[in-house]
Amino acid sequence: MAVSPPVCEFGWKAPDFTLPATDGKRYSLSDIVGPNGTLVMFICNHCPYVLAVLDRILRDARDLQPHGIGIAAICSNDAAQYPDDSFDKMAQMAAIHGFPFPYLHDESQMVARGWGAECTPDFFGLNALGELQYRGRLDASGRHPGPPDAPRELYEAMTQIARTGQGPREQLASMGCSIKWKAA
Repeated sequence: MAVSPPVCEFGWKAPDFTLPATDGKRYSLSDIVGPNGTLVMFICNHCPYVLAVLDRILRDARDLQPHGIGIAAICSNDAAQYPDDSFDKMAQMAAIHGFPFPYLHDESQMVARGWGAECTPDFFGLNALGELQYRGRLDASGRHPGPPDAPRELYEAMTQIARTGQGPREQLASMGCSIKWKAA
């Protein structure tokens, strides 16, 4: 089922976390923070929305890092119900695609809940003070890739945040598969 997260709550302070990554290390938010901002993406291995834009996510991540943007991706899905989102499969995906950022496993789903993540992909663009400035989409893509010349909305927003500390006031919400929550 397709889900869209809420509009950006400008100034919201991102809660800290410490999670294991597919590279064998543990990362907290402070390990990821870049000097000019931070991008935290909630993604997963099986979602067709993520798979449709994975190449664009990787392109934008590589292009944003020279702007002083720290980047990480988090998978919070229930791996018991969705085995393609298991830690081992996450490690395979990160290796196969050469993720240029840590891919973190939120097995307890506490980080996704604390951040208010709704879907995959769900993008959180923070300024250098750790304040939310972007909660929009990657680009015009959905379940299928958008046109090759689609404006790079996430990239443009994050470079603006890196330069000014402020995100664009007009943002279009991301759309994707709902986070696969564990049964209560």
